[in-house]
Amino acid sequence: MTILDRYVTKNFLIGYLIAFMVTIGMCITTDLFVNIDEFAENAALGVGAMMYKIITFYALRMLLWYRDLAGIIVVIAAVFSLARGTRSNELIAVMSSGVSLKRLIAPIVLLAAILTAVQIADQELLIPRYAHQLTMKHDDMTSQKAYDVWFASDSAGNLLCAGSFNESTGTAVNPYIILRQRLHGQDQWKVSGYIRAQEARYDYGRQGWVLKDGTQTKIAALTAVDFESPRVVPADFFASVLQPEQIPMRKQEGYKALLSSAQLVHLAQNEGTRQSDLAELYLQKHSRITDPIMNLVMLLVALAVLVCRDPRDMKSAIAISFATTAGCFVLIFICKMFATEVFMNQIRPELWAWAPIFIFVPVAFVQMDAMKT
Repeated sequence: MTILDRYVTKNFLIGYLIAFMVTIGMCITTDLFVNIDEFAENAALGVGAMMYKIITFYALRMLLWYRDLAGIIVVIAAVFSLARGTRSNELIAVMSSGVSLKRLIAPIVLLAAILTAVQIADQELLIPRYAHQLTMKHDDMTSQKAYDVWFASDSAGNLLCAGSFNESTGTAVNPYIILRQRLHGQDQWKVSGYIRAQEARYDYGRQGWVLKDGTQTKIAALTAVDFESPRVVPADFFASVLQPEQIPMRKQEGYKALLSSAQLVHLAQNEGTRQSDLAELYLQKHSRITDPIMNLVMLLVALAVLVCRDPRDMKSAIAISFATTAGCFVLIFICKMFATEVFMNQIRPELWAWAPIFIFVPVAFVQMDAMKT
């Protein structure tokens, strides 16, 4: 690594640290200002306990904000680094020494690729691990939380209902489980029975729910000719991969964004996954590839504009780079919004997920090729 590379790397990392603290700090400050009254509802816990809960809440929420804002943070860091060099006429000195400006921005691109890998690790490793805590709302400060559960589907298509589910103990009170079978080649189900119990607690070793005072009612196929009364048998166990920590996550809208790519693939292959959810699953799966690529593409487009030799052009260059980055974000948002909609009797989440790549990658190559070095 040359002295110039170390200098550019240092400026970029300083800019990245500043941009990270300012951007995430603004998110925390704004969210805390809007929701301070909900945190205050738990004042009875004591100041120390409430402050610990608030710090824990935002420490985990930073994982989501970093995932969503990693691209713009990299662009801001590049602006900081190159604007500093342009203002002091360092770029002219570099060019006078015979070094191409494309060579100058190489460390920035390399660091951006490394930081993109950090973003991917955040999405694939950290967020799925803490998905249960990330579903908490601002007023969910107590550890004892219970609520009813309606029609939570497992991998086999069975539906779990409960009059009360306690998150801290993972216990379902008065569970009612509807047993279903998918009709061959159709997105339709038939009920084959149901299970009632006084209480259900999950056994991770046996991969299922241990039932207390449980009974299973088996419903046979009914025809106009043959009729068989439902049969009731004792039931002390219900095998299912639907674990207690997955139930609160299922209650949150957009919970699929908290899953890893492996979990998305597994969920898409589950028999119990509704056809209406498959489009969102495929969109999420392809977005795990396209989003990091788009972050790098946005950076390349911005760098081609930011590398200007005249300090007087720097303000307009910064404005253009931010406008281009905002355009990328708007296009990505629009594509994701329409990805699960029906156009010409078809749903194409894969096409919509890759559409921003098809549009902006050629723009990035043209911009980099036209860059005056």
